[in-house]
Amino acid sequence: MKTNARFIKSITKTAAENDTVMPWARGKRRAAFIAKRSATDTPLRKTA
Repeated sequence: MKTNARFIKSITKTAAENDTVMPWARGKRRAAFIAKRSATDTPLRKTA
């Protein structure tokens, strides 16, 4: 059981140290991504 407790502690420590920013996170970066995506969705030329 001692090894299992140490393993769990190391996993929780690693998870707490993780500070990777995900693309779907809220903020300026997400707003810029949405603006860029919506700008490319609009057609460049109107069709008849």
